[in-house]
Amino acid sequence: MIISASYKTDIPTFYGEWFMNRLRAGYCKMVNPYNRRVIRVSLQPETVEGIVFWTKNVGPFVKHLPEVKRQGFPFVIQHTINGYPRALEQAVVDAPRAVEHLRSIADRFGPRVCVWRYDTIINSSLTPRDYHIETLSRLAKALQGATDEVVISFAYLYRKTLRNMEQASKKLGFTWSDPSDDWKRSLTTELASTAAAHGIRLTICSQPQFIVPGSFPAHCVDAERLADLIGKPVKACLKGNRKECGCYESRDIGEYDTCPHGCLYCYAVQNQELAKSRYKQHDPMGESLLPLPADAIAPKEDDDQLSLFGPPENR
Repeated sequence: MIISASYKTDIPTFYGEWFMNRLRAGYCKMVNPYNRRVIRVSLQPETVEGIVFWTKNVGPFVKHLPEVKRQGFPFVIQHTINGYPRALEQAVVDAPRAVEHLRSIADRFGPRVCVWRYDTIINSSLTPRDYHIETLSRLAKALQGATDEVVISFAYLYRKTLRNMEQASKKLGFTWSDPSDDWKRSLTTELASTAAAHGIRLTICSQPQFIVPGSFPAHCVDAERLADLIGKPVKACLKGNRKECGCYESRDIGEYDTCPHGCLYCYAVQNQELAKSRYKQHDPMGESLLPLPADAIAPKEDDDQLSLFGPPENR
């Protein structure tokens, strides 16, 4: 089993102490959102073949990575570095510091551990086409040798994303739009060429319609990358959380509406006040990321074998 930690929230930045406490305990608990049943997820080296960390600031978690490896868990870090203006990413660590963190991890654990995400791409008066070309070029140069892959995607306009973008653009005085597919393919072509010039392969997350020559489908939860790190096959099948997703099957242990980063385009946060409120409920010593709700149902013996992937409209 591969553990995803987590595409629903930023565990390395905000919940690292909790994660390490659960890793030492050998399990964590969570609630299946569809039947409200408590699930006990094994975090034992015998059952976990690898961990994928998703983050925008791995800095607070760097000190824990040696212990993760020492306990026998191979890991990959999916690290988003966009370098966006504060209007779009209110509380994300600045790009140079994020680059420094990722380079230090690559130096210690090898570049195959690190995957850079330039994600999500927003077309706005603050971040027009040339902005993305110039920024990705600058970051690719800074990350050359520390990673072999950059993952991109274009914004999905879920209802909550659309609402957050509209409210912020009016308040902060910028404009934005969802450009045409041809615009996106043209930009992808340029970004792929720019990344390749620095030895970095460009992949596209869950949007096969934008794949152009020189770019490839992303496998963000990648059993093959984990297998390279440990030198043997990882038992996982391709099973993403929506039809277009290229991820291998995993168990995500995060919770929606818990990340205080303040990214307007985020699909995982309904609103920032809710995320901040839920973050305050967090107990680093708890068995679950958030306190178990009153309506949670006691687990069955085999609940830790159930999949937590849900339909894409719930993302």
